[in-house]
Amino acid sequence: MADTSYIPRLKTQYLDSIRGELIEKFELKNPMQVPALEKVVLNMGVGETTQDTKKINSAFEDMQAIAGQKPVITRARNSIATFKVREEMPLGVKVTLRGARMYEFIDRLVTVALPRVRDFRGLNAKSFDGNGNFAMGLKEHIVFPEINYDKVDTIWGMDIIVCTSTNDDDQARELLRAFNFPFSE
Repeated sequence: MADTSYIPRLKTQYLDSIRGELIEKFELKNPMQVPALEKVVLNMGVGETTQDTKKINSAFEDMQAIAGQKPVITRARNSIATFKVREEMPLGVKVTLRGARMYEFIDRLVTVALPRVRDFRGLNAKSFDGNGNFAMGLKEHIVFPEINYDKVDTIWGMDIIVCTSTNDDDQARELLRAFNFPFSE
């Protein structure tokens, strides 16, 4: 059973100040209308598995270190001869974070990983899908402090999708700004 006494720093910040600011800014009447984080989905595609299926194990270990929980191996649904992909062949790993792990991951992403990205000029503020969800990509998974650079054999990119409880992109953008997401203006 998980320890319920620990509350992540970002969740405390959300409950103490961010919620109130969002209620004022958007003039919300019902506290259930306040945008909140629902989940974060991490996806790492490993295209080299067609030549070497052992690469998926390395990606699995790295994703587990980054997320703090066990990822799921994604497999091909159909065979595609031009890409040398057979049905049920492992192609990547993904993990969905909720609750305390989600807040901890976002904290590490914003305060540690994004500042380590080379030539980082901010996140695209237009990367919302129209339903309040934000998607971004990293070219190198080694920006996370959990990854030991010396033991990495291949550098993979990863997709990060932040899902919010609102369907309005403007509200979701303000929520993520309050969590210090570095959007480029």
